[in-house]
Amino acid sequence: DSTDGRRAPDTEGEPAAKRVRTESSDPAPNFECTASLSGHSRAISSCKFSPDGKWLVSASADKTAIIWSLETKGLHAKLEGHTAGLSDCAWSADSQYVATASDDKTIRLWDVSTGGLLRTMKGHTSYVFCVAFSPQGNLLASGSFDESVRIWDVQTGACRKVLPAHSDPVSSVAFNHDGTLIVSGSYDGLCRIWDAARGDCQRTLVQDDTPPVSHVSFSPNGKYLLVATLDSKLRLWDIDRTRCVKTYKGHKNVKYCIFSAFCVTAGKWIVCGSEDSKVFVWHLNSREVLQTLDAAEQPVLAISAHPTETMIATGGLGDESPEVKLWEHVDGSKAEVNDDGGESQ
Repeated sequence: DSTDGRRAPDTEGEPAAKRVRTESSDPAPNFECTASLSGHSRAISSCKFSPDGKWLVSASADKTAIIWSLETKGLHAKLEGHTAGLSDCAWSADSQYVATASDDKTIRLWDVSTGGLLRTMKGHTSYVFCVAFSPQGNLLASGSFDESVRIWDVQTGACRKVLPAHSDPVSSVAFNHDGTLIVSGSYDGLCRIWDAARGDCQRTLVQDDTPPVSHVSFSPNGKYLLVATLDSKLRLWDIDRTRCVKTYKGHKNVKYCIFSAFCVTAGKWIVCGSEDSKVFVWHLNSREVLQTLDAAEQPVLAISAHPTETMIATGGLGDESPEVKLWEHVDGSKAEVNDDGGESQ
């Protein structure tokens, strides 16, 4: 059963350029830690590469976020103003703005060039746990322990919609690639897909035993959802068929909301942190564990994949001074990106 929608049963007669790259021709991941970034004093809850690939933002329980320059591997700006710890951070598509989500029940919007606060969005009645920008940059979606998803106008800071989304805390929100859909995941075990403009629920994905959902994201082509659950599993769901087509195992995730990501610049990989201080790299199609990285942070909560370079960033609970680590894929032969017409997962 071809689950990535692209593998033909017989490619004998097709010209070589049309063939989907075989799994064996993907380079094996060979990530090595190339930098450790110090600046936070408490757990790193989230880290995200900017869409333009120049910056990394990290959010922390120390009430701050830090924007790091990938060119200098140094601190560009420290975003201070929240009155409680941060659980998430997000980039606008033009890489000019960062949004942060905090236990102080607010979302704050920051100017990347100056590090200055632009506006504060209030309305959630409990901790704000997750935040995401629409690809167009005009909307923010946030999820909270108040069990709702809110959609905000970035320009004005006004709340446009409150979605009575779940019956437990909302752990994750994400937009699809064209901004028409929002997905939310919750401790209630459900993933819900919403029409971003109208705010109505279009689809609900339910696992058999409904373990709490700790993270959810759309695949780059928008056809799949990667769903992390607190039973130490990642599942790839085919949205149209509303069914789970792949399961990834090996990591430990039963307590914390750990991020996962698609890493598709060299091969087709899934990356995820783990509660045993490791980072796992799976092959997207074969589900095989290709590499485990020892991050020495226990557990690894935050992970992000660079948009163009084969690089990932990680962060976690750490000890006295948790670090953001950068890992780069060391490979002699540079693979082409998206040689199947840009329609990779």
